[in-house]
Amino acid sequence: MKSFFEKLLWNSRYMTLLAVWSCIVGMALLFTLSAIDMGKLLVEFVNVYVLGHEQPGFHTMVVSHVITAVDDFLLAMVLLIFGLGVYELHIDSLECARNNPAAGKLLQIESLDDLKDRLGKVILMILIVAFFKNVLHVTFDNPLNILYMGGGIFLVALALYFGHKASSKH
Repeated sequence: MKSFFEKLLWNSRYMTLLAVWSCIVGMALLFTLSAIDMGKLLVEFVNVYVLGHEQPGFHTMVVSHVITAVDDFLLAMVLLIFGLGVYELHIDSLECARNNPAAGKLLQIESLDDLKDRLGKVILMILIVAFFKNVLHVTFDNPLNILYMGGGIFLVALALYFGHKASSKH
């Protein structure tokens, strides 16, 4: 009975495959949707600049859409890193990634702390991109808004500095 129970417990780790596959599906959806959005934006760009259909605020809209796409691509990368990391930690190592120099060290997860560090860096980038997307809509009609933006940029720089400093110690 004990052997059966231990085998059942050990094999329960395969339930993490649900998380792995869900992350891979989510990643594929985000990459596809963002690429389609960029295609639609290209069509709008051609309408405005090649065909001459005027559209007020088009430049700001393009920048906002591109930043949103970058944000979505980064989130897709989080899903990929998390999915592959969970697989490596709970199921088996990805030998094809270990033996492939193109894979680099990004997708090779050695421990839970390693996965946390990699995800933390990408999530920090998502937050930075979201911050700059919101900066597009700030009006400078008030000196306090300029101060807030300067403070926000300082905090972003500080986060990048500490993130770089932490990764250089490894």
